[in-house]
Parts: sequence; C-alpha cells; structure tokens
Amino acid sequence: MSHVRPPRPHHKLTHDGRRMQEVLTYSRRGSRFTPQQAEGWAAHQADWVIPDEAVDRPDFDLSSWWDREAPLIVEIGSGIGEATAALAATRPEANVLAFEVWIPGIADSLWRVAEAGADNVRFLGVDAVWSLEHLLAPGSLTELWTFFPDPWHKTKHHKRRLVTPLNAAVAASRLTPGGVWRLATDWADYATQMTEVLDAEPLLDGGPVERWAERPITRFERKGLEKDRVITDLAYTRVGH
Repeated sequence: MSHVRPPRPHHKLTHDGRRMQEVLTYSRRGSRFTPQQAEGWAAHQADWVIPDEAVDRPDFDLSSWWDREAPLIVEIGSGIGEATAALAATRPEANVLAFEVWIPGIADSLWRVAEAGADNVRFLGVDAVWSLEHLLAPGSLTELWTFFPDPWHKTKHHKRRLVTPLNAAVAASRLTPGGVWRLATDWADYATQMTEVLDAEPLLDGGPVERWAERPITRFERKGLEKDRVITDLAYTRVGH
C-alpha cells in the first residue's frame, strides 16, 4: 500500500483554499450523545475507536489496532451496532472493522458490542469508500457487510448511493477469492440497482438470496417492514485468483 494517500473526504481543498464540494454516500448528522451513548463512549472509545486522524499518518497500520493478525471483516454503515454486535460475537477469530460516520451511532455500538462480548470490533468514522481504496489491501477481506445503506431515494441523489460500478469494483477487489459481500435493503429500486451493478462486476458472482438468518432484525429493518417494504438480501462471492 502506498504511504502517500490523497486527502480524505472533508479535507480536500480547491486551488484557492476553499473546501471542495464532494459527492459522498452519506450526510453528516448530529453529534449529541444520550446518557447511555456517553457511557459507552467513555468506557470503550479509547480501546475500540480508531481516531480519524490516525489514518493520516504515513505509518498507519490497520492490523495494529487489534494487536493480532486475523481474517478481516468490514461492515460499511454499522448504525447503532445491532447487527455488528451479534455477528462479530459469533466470529471471535476475525478482526471486524465497522465504518460509521455518525458518532452517536458508534457510541451506541460500543456498549452493544461490549454487552455481546465482541471485543474484536474496531470502529472508524472515516469515509468507507475512500478507506477501501486507500487503507485496505487488495484481497484482504474475508467478508463485507452492507446492511440498509442510505437509499438516497430522490433521483437527483442516486449518484450518492454506495453501490455504483466504480465503488463495486474497488470493494470486489478488496475481497479475497471466496470472500462474500452481503447486502440488504428495503428499497425495491435500490435492490434492482444493486443487483444490476453487482451482476455486471466481473470479480463477483451471486444475486438475491433468502434472508440471511444470522443477521438480526434491527430497528431499522423493523421500520421498513412496518411500512410494508420488501427486504432484499444479496450475497456475492469474489471469484478468480
């Protein structure tokens, strides 16, 4: 991996020093903590949250944050950690890296993973697309999870969706051969787009699957079901060498 990384999102400037407008897959949200979030943050942030600025160091070494070499699993958009805690707890042999830009969500997740005994999870608030490209080596992931990413349902915002041909190509290249990318969405048109994009990616083979039994029904999923939305699960395996 190159030690000279381009500026991460929110740090790119125009030639005259103004912050550059960027097309991102998320929007920044509030940062106020509830008492329970504050408690989780105070208890576990030092051990389990990788500071954003750490990735700017030329000698940044992701595996050092676990003090061990182990299979790596990445979750993009861990929310409040409901799926993260449940899934990571059943994979103690793996290092789990959860990307989440909403800091109160990370704080919520901290007490959830602690409660589940999933001390193999680390959280990072840096843009996941940038991180896949610049922090993670090709073939380094055994699993990738993307559950209920922002659908950006207005047509003019579709360009901000996570699953695009360019992002899919990068993500697929980071999976080890045989590694699996699991996705879920409650937006029918996004499910269609995901399927079209991932079917067209030559490094991936898969499609819609039965609901992944291991994935807990989260608060977010429950809201979708209450609105009579159909939940689509997808699973794609990295092919080739």
